[in-house]
Amino acid sequence: MDLKTDNSHIFFTFVKMNKVYFLKTCSTCSKIMAPLDLEKIEQIEIKSKGISEDQLQEMKNLSGSFESLFSRTAIKYRALGLNEKQLKEEDYKKLILEEYTFLKRPVFILENEIFVGNSKKTVEQAHAKLAKQA
Repeated sequence: MDLKTDNSHIFFTFVKMNKVYFLKTCSTCSKIMAPLDLEKIEQIEIKSKGISEDQLQEMKNLSGSFESLFSRTAIKYRALGLNEKQLKEEDYKKLILEEYTFLKRPVFILENEIFVGNSKKTVEQAHAKLAKQA
């Protein structure tokens, strides 16, 4: 939010922030992001910067659940025996906050719309949304 003053008036300008959460060492993320102009997008590398509870909550609010953000393809998913357990929403939240690799990626937040993961359809939708903004 930007705050501007004009003598006796205060104006608030809400800026819709575009963001992408990704893993630098993930070749799939690199392939998805390579053709895009990301100059005006906040790039959050989840291994080095981590994921805050507020960031994760924002993603959940847009996606509808923590489970929709959770990657079952993460190596630790089976290594920790999570595939054998019945996980609840709070479990997904806790696991993503504790281990960045549990976040399905990349995650694009574009004008308050979220695109999670690397399915062909999701990637096409994210690319189309970015093209409209250009």
